[in-house]
Amino acid sequence: DNLPNLKCFSLTTCYCSTDTYDNRILPLFRRMLNLEELTLNITVVNRTTFIDGTFIYNEIFVHMPRLHMFNFYICTDTKTDRLVRHLSKDDIQRTFTKILFQEVESIVNYPCSTVTCHVFSLPFMFEYLCCIGNIFPTIIFNHVKDLSVQDKVPFEHEFFIRIASSFPLLQKLSIINLRPQSANSNDNQLYSIVKYPYLISLRLMVVYHDYVEQFLNDTKTHLPRLTELAVDDNQLKLVTENFTRDTTRLNCIKVNKLDIDQTKVQSKDFYIYFPLLKPCFFSE
Repeated sequence: DNLPNLKCFSLTTCYCSTDTYDNRILPLFRRMLNLEELTLNITVVNRTTFIDGTFIYNEIFVHMPRLHMFNFYICTDTKTDRLVRHLSKDDIQRTFTKILFQEVESIVNYPCSTVTCHVFSLPFMFEYLCCIGNIFPTIIFNHVKDLSVQDKVPFEHEFFIRIASSFPLLQKLSIINLRPQSANSNDNQLYSIVKYPYLISLRLMVVYHDYVEQFLNDTKTHLPRLTELAVDDNQLKLVTENFTRDTTRLNCIKVNKLDIDQTKVQSKDFYIYFPLLKPCFFSE
């Protein structure tokens, strides 16, 4: 049955398969003939094509003739070898020519064997943005508090400056990148310190050790509120010089939740370095 009295509808933080999206969510939208306002935040996995402007127009807009407000973030996440066509951001942007009443942006990221296509209305109204790479639009994401970044190209120091500028209220950051930074990124005199005034959670579990250095070295990055850190134990020891290095001490001092993917006896220096962690036992 149709839903003729429904004027506003919101579906957010939904993660679903292609079958669920095509066979359950889209048929629901087609029943909303008189809908005027729609908010949609959804990630669809394992598609063979991206959800782009043409798809949105044909599968949503034509069934909602009264729709005049559409806040959306739609992410297509799939394996590269499943795609029928490999499209660029410019290809995606050209598919939005029929959606005239609002500004739209897109990001296409091909990290390793996966691909993520993001299409979203502006201003971006949601708190989470996942799996963007080195290339993203020069806009301010004022609502994003939780961000993940991943690429097969190194993240240089300039990238993290851009992240700090574009995501001013960022609280959680996850990084995946196994490529080392260039020598220039390790020259502290070339760049300003990156400041993340609200960042409380940092995840560095699948990274080259340069990124642990990038974030824990206080001559590169300032993290005054960091309380949660996930990092490889060996990389943490390397960068902190077995918890004795002063330039990485300040960004660790407020950490009260540490995920190092191992359970082992820690040294006294470790607990001096992380004074808010409860010292259960020491190694000699």
